[in-house]
Amino acid sequence: MCKMTPDEDGIPFITRTATNNGVGGIVEPVEGVTPYPAGALSIALGGSIGSTFLQTKEFYTSQNVAVLQPKSNLDSGILLFLARLIEKECSKRFVAFGRELNKHIKRDFTIKLPLIEKDKPNWPLIASIVKDQIIPQLPKKAQKVWLQKYDTKPQLQEKIKLNTQDWKWFRYDEIFDIKHGFYNKKPEDNPEGDIPFIGATDSNNGVTSHSDLETIANTTKTGDGSNSPMDEKLFSANCITVSNDGSVGFAFFQSKEFTCSHSVNPLYLKGHEINPYIALFLCTLIEKERFRWAYGRKWRPIRMPSSRIKLPVTPSGEPDWQFMEDYIKSLPFSRNIEPSKPNEVVDELVEMKKEMIKMRRAMEAQQNPSNLVNYGTVNIYEK
Repeated sequence: MCKMTPDEDGIPFITRTATNNGVGGIVEPVEGVTPYPAGALSIALGGSIGSTFLQTKEFYTSQNVAVLQPKSNLDSGILLFLARLIEKECSKRFVAFGRELNKHIKRDFTIKLPLIEKDKPNWPLIASIVKDQIIPQLPKKAQKVWLQKYDTKPQLQEKIKLNTQDWKWFRYDEIFDIKHGFYNKKPEDNPEGDIPFIGATDSNNGVTSHSDLETIANTTKTGDGSNSPMDEKLFSANCITVSNDGSVGFAFFQSKEFTCSHSVNPLYLKGHEINPYIALFLCTLIEKERFRWAYGRKWRPIRMPSSRIKLPVTPSGEPDWQFMEDYIKSLPFSRNIEPSKPNEVVDELVEMKKEMIKMRRAMEAQQNPSNLVNYGTVNIYEK
């Protein structure tokens, strides 16, 4: 790829990365070189070994990526199913800088499939498994991906280009209200819980598990043995979470109330209401600074305020939030981004649960004053 010429209107170049559907960049067409056709699978042979993606556009790649072109007409659901099987098989049998896939992809690499007869895969059965068992269990947006029904068009038709020379540096504490994560140890996992737990991970929007209000209320004790306030454990929606150790610098927009590890910094925008479009713009810029926190350096809240972020600005020198929103809306696939619309019924239930927990704690405190609980500035026992 280092020999290619970038061109935002060109052809995807597939690398060995495990992210972004394998796309390392968009490049100019090369005269005399025919791109691979859409509908093929790409597999990383080294690096992120086994990372397999369905390419929906024609593409280029290099010698460390294999291209699998189906010998029969297979729909996207089957191809995504095969991609997942390939990744699972590679995770068990191959390792980077040791036993890599290069020598094995054409020689002895196999996956296990149901057969109609010897060496003839049962594609109708696989299609029915995908359609009837896998897709219905996926989130709605993931279902659109498997069914190839997501909207590829931008919300705004006007193309907007970035010119970072006119941007301005800001300290993080000028832009964000920086909060501290709470847990040294995460609360007990409850797969049926409605409160996401955000950890120092690079995937799944930062969510490593789920919990519930009862578990959260009972998890961490203060020095005198009483429970710390619920308000210290829960963070409101519409903010960006940034991991400060582990997978340092990965940033995600949180659209619902959550709790998080002390390895996460919740960031709330100052002076302007955040939305998914602005958040995606900011998350990308935040992650561009990840290289500063490698090799054991932690991006704790004590260091983050003095960190700097470069943003587009208005003529008066203030952050240009409208430009950030419009830029994201001008990108392909932006029609799939949904504005934050909190579920009022769910919010009401969550608030009711909080009040019920407070009432139960108050009753316990009346029975045993040594278990006195403080919630913010209100003394529940005296109240």
